[in-house]
Amino acid sequence: MQLPEQHTPAVGQPTAHAQQIINAVEEVYAPQTFYRDESKPPLVGDTPPVAQPGRPPMSQKATDASALMLAGGAATVMVSGSAAGLMYFSQFADPVACAIVLGAPVALVIAISRLVSKAKTAIEAAPPTIHQHYNGTVHQDTRTVTSTTRGVIANTRNTNR
Repeated sequence: MQLPEQHTPAVGQPTAHAQQIINAVEEVYAPQTFYRDESKPPLVGDTPPVAQPGRPPMSQKATDASALMLAGGAATVMVSGSAAGLMYFSQFADPVACAIVLGAPVALVIAISRLVSKAKTAIEAAPPTIHQHYNGTVHQDTRTVTSTTRGVIANTRNTNR
């Protein structure tokens, strides 16, 4: 009696080892149905950027304003929800008193933000301070020329300072 390992294949049939080699060769020479470009893409090109999932692309100022609006909306919901809960569960809360108590922080925040924005505008509008340092004798001459034209006659005035 023969064991399965001792079984010899019939004439014209490949052995198990030969069948593995045949399968490997067929796999290598099988037609490919895909193509992968291995070259690196250019770093700079004229293709516009592709929008990614999430927030749409926008400037840094617009992003900051959007985040500020989201935070303000969340704060409004929290304040309004707490006021509504207070009035509902107490059953005798005065709406005017709730508006004063819960609206005061919001009014304070609005006033401070306007003050900061006006101060920022005033700082940006101020002319820059120029410090000039000289060594030796310095003669500084500033002249202003003002001209007004009335009809055919021109009046020019030189002002020396």
